[in-house]
Amino acid sequence: MMLLQRLARPLPDVARPLFPELRQELDRLFENFLGPDNRLFGPSAFPALNMWEDEQRLYVEAEVPGIDLKDLEINVQGNELSVKGRRNMIEDENVTYLRRERGAGEFVRFLTLPVEVDAERVEATLKDGVLNIALPKAETARARKITVKTA
Repeated sequence: MMLLQRLARPLPDVARPLFPELRQELDRLFENFLGPDNRLFGPSAFPALNMWEDEQRLYVEAEVPGIDLKDLEINVQGNELSVKGRRNMIEDENVTYLRRERGAGEFVRFLTLPVEVDAERVEATLKDGVLNIALPKAETARARKITVKTA
């Protein structure tokens, strides 16, 4: 991975005049292989997620900057959570992008939940580009203290 990324970097200025056709061919090769926005070696999944729990709930936090509330969809089915969304790409024919690292388009993330949740009581909020999902554990999934009796 690192080797390919190093090879995709621009040649030093002194080498450019010596190998212009080679450089153009390498640029074309890497763009075809990696895609124009280098998605192959970017983050493995979008959006980045954190998941944790306490006694009552599971919590999921997702980074979704630049995504409108209307472009998000959250579903719970069985023990699977899906977060779907869309980040629109601003296209302008009058500009040349020098760097394009923020992904655009549709995405979906699936998480297998470690316990059953009460899907009717799931809550989600979006604030400052962070999506927070609270998933109440089903009554059967909650820990209960068992009193030990003497026989």
